Amino acid sequence: MLYIGIDLGTSAVKLLLMDEKGDIKNIVSKEYPIFFPRTGWSEQNPEDWYEKTVEGIGELIDGFDKNKISGISFGGQMHGLVILDDNDEVIRPAILWNDGRTEKETNDLNQIIGKDKLSEYTANIAFAGFTAPKILWLKKHEPKNFEKICKIMLPKDYLAYKLSGIFCTDYSDASGTLLLDVKNKCWSKEMLKICGIQENQLPKLYESYEVVGNIHPETAKSIGLPEKIKIIAGAGDNAAAAVGTGTIGDGKCNISLGTSGTIFISSDKFSVDCHNALHSFVHANGKFHLMGCVLSAASCNMWWMDKIIGTNDYVEEQKKIEKLGENHVYFLPYLMGERSPHNDPDARGIFIGLTMDTTKEDMTQAILEGVAFAIRDCFEVAKTLGIQIEQTKICGGGAKSTLWKKIIANVLNMRVDSVESEEGPGYGAAILASVGCGEYDNIEDAVNTYVKVSDTIKPDPGLVKKYDKKYKKFTEIYPAIKDLFPKIK
Repeated sequence: MLYIGIDLGTSAVKLLLMDEKGDIKNIVSKEYPIFFPRTGWSEQNPEDWYEKTVEGIGELIDGFDKNKISGISFGGQMHGLVILDDNDEVIRPAILWNDGRTEKETNDLNQIIGKDKLSEYTANIAFAGFTAPKILWLKKHEPKNFEKICKIMLPKDYLAYKLSGIFCTDYSDASGTLLLDVKNKCWSKEMLKICGIQENQLPKLYESYEVVGNIHPETAKSIGLPEKIKIIAGAGDNAAAAVGTGTIGDGKCNISLGTSGTIFISSDKFSVDCHNALHSFVHANGKFHLMGCVLSAASCNMWWMDKIIGTNDYVEEQKKIEKLGENHVYFLPYLMGERSPHNDPDARGIFIGLTMDTTKEDMTQAILEGVAFAIRDCFEVAKTLGIQIEQTKICGGGAKSTLWKKIIANVLNMRVDSVESEEGPGYGAAILASVGCGEYDNIEDAVNTYVKVSDTIKPDPGLVKKYDKKYKKFTEIYPAIKDLFPKIK
């Protein structure tokens, strides 16, 4: 049997074909544009996602027996607001996870409704990237579009809807809307009332591994796929990546170094930190997880390499970095504002500590270290809950850098494991498809068979000590300058 995993990312959709043994048979990637109408805004056209997905499926299955394809599932960028009218037409471009326009709506939710109430309703507080503040922004600034809304969905669910005709989402992705009662796994009536929407405008909720239906006959015919193919709900990108790296089970951890950076801590029990600095979400296995999100991670390095120093040879630039733990330059990686733990859409990227002898290599190193320090910020919150993590998996584009993994291992003082497949969300989506089609009884059994560790980096006690001192200095920078950010917008 063959399974298709679709990873709907911010810059491209990546499609993966996996067999019943977990072997990846083919990978296809298709890029699409992202639009920044104003500073801090971020949008995409959902039609572009579907067009490139259909195009990618054709290339993905070329040369393979289509009749062996059993299921399709998804991992997708979270929090995006996709709205359809009563003709199933997209009303406006999707407002993405890294869009910062909802500062006022976010503050109103946290301060007027109150963080305690929000946490009671959803297990989370409002962050600028979440879906509910976007709905409130739309209601105020685009009332005509708001009145047209028939269906509200998340990015990957638009693909599922186009492929199957089923209006659906899964609990992990729904957790990031600020509309879900995470603890009780149902839509929050209080939040729906606050946002002025009806439950019938929201999709039906499924577990990530559940079958929502079959591919629509007309869609199957147009793409050239058998009508028997099952469509499985899928998961938010981080939950899908956790499946793809085998991060299933109490206390297991995964770091994703993609456009954003996340820490993902799997848990058998529901929990919330006292300041809601970490997100409390449902996991793809039906249980729970804590997640911290750094809005700019590998994208910081891409920005520096591509736009500033003008090179795409990332490996060569990193070869010149030798003195770890001794850099005098610091970097705040807040190019798109920051979520965990600061929840500050006004925050911006900053180099500090530059001198006449600062080199390009120092600044490159500072970017890698700054992202690692920001990730450690999230782990420090987890420690307040009594959670002690001694090892983590890692995935995402940034995880291809051995140097970056070494920095992270020593900043966090924990073992960092890479897995054989680097295709976290896409591979996780394919695994969810295999479970939904009955290849395995549950996700735990599937990942125990499919996911293998390929490489391990252990922390060096000497470097750990150096980075611990540097991290403590790093934590002093943001509080010292945070009041300046709103003044320089």
